[in-house]
Amino acid sequence: MSDEQSRQSPRSGARALEGVRVVDLSWVRAGPWGTRILGTLGAEVIKVEWPAPGSVHHNDRYTNTGRPEHIEPNLNNSHWFSEKNVNKRSVTLNLRNPRGRELLTRLIAVSDVVIENFTSRVMQRWELGYEQLREIKPDIIYVSLSALGHTGRDHPFRTYGPSAQALSGMTFLSGLPGEPPAGWGWSYLDDTGGIYGAIAVMTALHHRHVTGRGQHVDLSQVGSGIALSGAAILDATVNGRPMRREGFPPGNRTHWPGTPLLDNYRGPMVAPHNAYRTAPGGYNDWCAIVCRDDEQWRALAGVMGDPEWARAPRFAENDGRIEHQEELDRQIEAWTQGLEKYELAERCQAAGVPAMPVQSNEDRVRRDPQFRHREMFTELPHAGLGPMGYQNLPFRGSAIETSSRRAAPLIGEHNREVLCGLLGLSDEELGEGYRDDSIWPEDLPVEPYLEAEAAAGSGASS
Repeated sequence: MSDEQSRQSPRSGARALEGVRVVDLSWVRAGPWGTRILGTLGAEVIKVEWPAPGSVHHNDRYTNTGRPEHIEPNLNNSHWFSEKNVNKRSVTLNLRNPRGRELLTRLIAVSDVVIENFTSRVMQRWELGYEQLREIKPDIIYVSLSALGHTGRDHPFRTYGPSAQALSGMTFLSGLPGEPPAGWGWSYLDDTGGIYGAIAVMTALHHRHVTGRGQHVDLSQVGSGIALSGAAILDATVNGRPMRREGFPPGNRTHWPGTPLLDNYRGPMVAPHNAYRTAPGGYNDWCAIVCRDDEQWRALAGVMGDPEWARAPRFAENDGRIEHQEELDRQIEAWTQGLEKYELAERCQAAGVPAMPVQSNEDRVRRDPQFRHREMFTELPHAGLGPMGYQNLPFRGSAIETSSRRAAPLIGEHNREVLCGLLGLSDEELGEGYRDDSIWPEDLPVEPYLEAEAAAGSGASS
């Protein structure tokens, strides 16, 4: 680390949300992604869940996704689950059991925030809605992250990320020219919903700091999609027209092999503006290049060696380049195919031409020097997966830590720490909870940490 980096690095352990306790009742991805952010910023996040047969924990996505191939799948070695739940503690409470709910209310009474992403009726059915939680802790901050919010005609509807994206208008913007909407290949609204959930918590915490009052924050996951479709929303509200789906998606105009070139299949703003094939011609050998003005075009021509074709009058100005994009792209790609994508991007950037290699996830993790310089991953030991790289937050503060600090928990790993250490249960009461299914059902696989609990006299079976 350089002297400059040392001067800008925060003191060890300084985190913005230290002292804030969050009860995390969320599941799947949206809610856990938000509480992951809060935990990274220093909040004590206690994830409360019930991994019973038939629950999400027994879904193959949890037990298989990201799991090392040489390890048999179980509840604790899914990378997909682990990545979302870094910087948290795990407690297993059965909220269908009256004693499990009673323990939850005791936990809420000593916490600052409750966050959940069930459908709008679930918490009310358990008599754990905002009004009930206010009776337990008057200044509690209660964040509901559901598909459509808790009010309005459609509030009971159930969705997951892809179906929420369809309703938000994002799916309409996807796909190939002349083809139906294709979706985005990822649940982006889970991520935006989680990010907005974290923002909502921090906003409510600031409000409570100023006023002394808690509140209920009602967040719509579908509504969060507006952040990802701003240009389309603007086009509809200002110009009264749909953006895309009329034959082609604007922007990078890469021609998909085997599909016809449709009328007006060209970027409407600037040219060149595309992703171009590079050497050695593999599946992911591409470089995105854009010239926003004539000066950048002349710079790109210089990088290409100022070929005769680039000096043609029809390419001198942007309007002409847009009119002749097919020919322009063929000529540029004939040149880019002789260069490796990273070398090509560096040559263009050195001349002031915006260009970037098209990177896969593997490229980003293993080859991207800027990615490594920014320390986007922290390696932490995980009991079920071994050493594992966890994403850090993409911003760095001169006075706060923003890196991951605690590997994801094993399921129920912190039962004793939280239920006995924080709530004051005795060993006998903890053991009774294991036996009456209010804390952990005896018929589920018992991991080594539960064996340790049994050895410590808690009463958990082995």
